[in-house]
Amino acid sequence: MSSQIDAAEANDGCVGPASERAGTAEACEGCPNAAACASGAGRAPEDPTPGLVRDRLAGVKHVLLVLSGKGGVGKSTMSCQLALALASRGYDVGLLDIDICGPSVPRMMGLRGRGVHQSSSGWSPVYVDSPGGELGVMSVGFMLPEDDNAIIWRGPRKNGLIKQFLTEVDWGDLDFLVVDTPPGTSDEHISIAQYLKLADVAGALVVTTPQEVAMQDVRKELNFCAKTRIPVLGVVGNMCRLRVPLSSLEFVDRRTGRDATAEIRRLLREADPILKEVFDDVDASVDVFACDDAAASPAAMAAAFGVPYLGDVPLDPVLQRACDAGQSLVDDFQHASSFAPFSAVLGALLTHLAANDALAKSAAPS
Repeated sequence: MSSQIDAAEANDGCVGPASERAGTAEACEGCPNAAACASGAGRAPEDPTPGLVRDRLAGVKHVLLVLSGKGGVGKSTMSCQLALALASRGYDVGLLDIDICGPSVPRMMGLRGRGVHQSSSGWSPVYVDSPGGELGVMSVGFMLPEDDNAIIWRGPRKNGLIKQFLTEVDWGDLDFLVVDTPPGTSDEHISIAQYLKLADVAGALVVTTPQEVAMQDVRKELNFCAKTRIPVLGVVGNMCRLRVPLSSLEFVDRRTGRDATAEIRRLLREADPILKEVFDDVDASVDVFACDDAAASPAAMAAAFGVPYLGDVPLDPVLQRACDAGQSLVDDFQHASSFAPFSAVLGALLTHLAANDALAKSAAPS
């Protein structure tokens, strides 16, 4: 029996030598290649990476992927603040940055200038000082001699580093591993889906902003999750309205461009002294990325795909400053306009995860 496959001799309707049905499908009957195909001679060797990843992450209870088809919608912001908030609640957390060409995580976690160390058990994450549980971080940003160095890599090299991150980092036992991803549905996403296919992936948190230009790409990401069988834990609408304290507003004369802040504030307070308290206690809110059609909002998009909508987080300068400074919104900026909405999103996510855990436990054989 020859183990060689001659494609020229293949029957019409051939399913291909790489198919699981090669050599046994109805179209294979009478084909001179049938025996060789059935032996698996045409199939590529099975990649051992998913098994290695499963073994390395055996101590991780929940793997959370933070995804979006669009860049600039706040995936890294959500990933970092989510990791910090979970650690603040006492969970042991890992944060893996696989945005190879745009690693923002070291800055957002206050870890610039830190380096990766290797031990007998693998690469050691860089740890954040956390008031609660442990918080370890891994990013290619720790490996760059300068923050501004460009990473000019083709897909195979990026995928190779992601494989190393998943198989060689010693995460230990974690309640959560949060994975910050780049935009799109290409190399890095395909790799992470393939490498994690045997691991216990809790699901994806999908981030969008409210304008249609962003959501048209986020829909592609939701379709990617469906095709790769990654459960969607929920959609978050980020930068939904600008919210700032009323006292921080500045006023400009529309005709001349002159700063009229002091004059307007004086007139308002003279008109009604109670306004002084209002200025101190009330936020101003305005649409920045206006969505004129309620049926095309982030919440409506989530409903159309049959996935949970976890809530809106506003565009808040305090949150931006927290990220630039490597600080935690929930620990350090509880007065911020974004604190309550972000906390609500976190609560909804944990509730959804708890329900999934309970369902999985009840379905497990006793």
